[in-house]
Amino acid sequence: MFSRLITVSQPRPSLQPSTRRRSQLVHVLSGLMTFIRHCGYHARTAMLFTASDLKTILLPISAFACATAPLCSFDRLLRALIWTWIHQFMCNVSNQARTRLEDAVNKPWRPLPAGRITERQAFVLRWVTVAAAFGCSALHGGDLMLTTLGLLLTTFAYDELGLAGHLIGKSICNIGGYTTLEIGATKLMGATRDLDNVSATAVCISGALICTTIQAQDFADVEGDAILGRKTFPIYAPEFSRIATVTAISVWSLFLASFWGIGSVCGAIFVVFGSFVGSRFYSLRGPDDDELSYVLYNVSKICTIMLVARSTLRALPQVWLTMVHIMPNHARTGLFTF
Repeated sequence: MFSRLITVSQPRPSLQPSTRRRSQLVHVLSGLMTFIRHCGYHARTAMLFTASDLKTILLPISAFACATAPLCSFDRLLRALIWTWIHQFMCNVSNQARTRLEDAVNKPWRPLPAGRITERQAFVLRWVTVAAAFGCSALHGGDLMLTTLGLLLTTFAYDELGLAGHLIGKSICNIGGYTTLEIGATKLMGATRDLDNVSATAVCISGALICTTIQAQDFADVEGDAILGRKTFPIYAPEFSRIATVTAISVWSLFLASFWGIGSVCGAIFVVFGSFVGSRFYSLRGPDDDELSYVLYNVSKICTIMLVARSTLRALPQVWLTMVHIMPNHARTGLFTF
């Protein structure tokens, strides 16, 4: 006769309430830390998309709007900065989604060559940023949405239609990109959304200046542009493009100092600095030298903005491209009368 041994499982002791709460808290904190790490990673990726153009787009555009509008409150400054950065982000993602090979040579730290994002993800993000830009503009009115549309069409022509590789087409797109950003930021910074004669004149001058000097951004990228088969001015005419740049910057410096009626001391400083920046493009031709020259070109654009401030409202005074953008401020405040 066989006997069967039957074992009865004993119930497992339940966790104490305090232990269970501690376990849940650890789980929540772990998930929160993971979420924060992911957010930090994606925020850094977004900043890497825009990093190289903060000094060439965000800074001069913001300085232009501050001086030309002129700036009337900190709240409007913050709104304009956010609006400008989101639209710059849209342009940067659209451009960099197609320039991985070029960036691997010129800027390997950018998100695509650094492996932080795939090309497929970048193309999806490109249209997500379009929606974000329109959403941001919609919060401020229909006129800003028209500005976003203008920038989108310019970006589409530059990247999707291939005008980035066309000598004249690239200049036209650069004019459209800069002026639409300037119009939008100026509308947000000022007490009124209408552009007066000073603001409209400053935007037109900025467009003409960009048309004749924008090749300054291409000297440092000749190697990468050649890999992509682009026909930029420095590639098409290596020597003449440098002569044209130093000439244009010097002539613009003289013209703007006279046009905005700044004082003799400020005018002399601006003209000398403009001539110095232009001469760097001609005499110093290494990639690092060209990169520094382009930074100086953009820093100096701020001063051109400030010269607009003399004729109407008082503006808050905000080193060739950024100096240029500050000059309109002189038309309102007489900031540079000495």
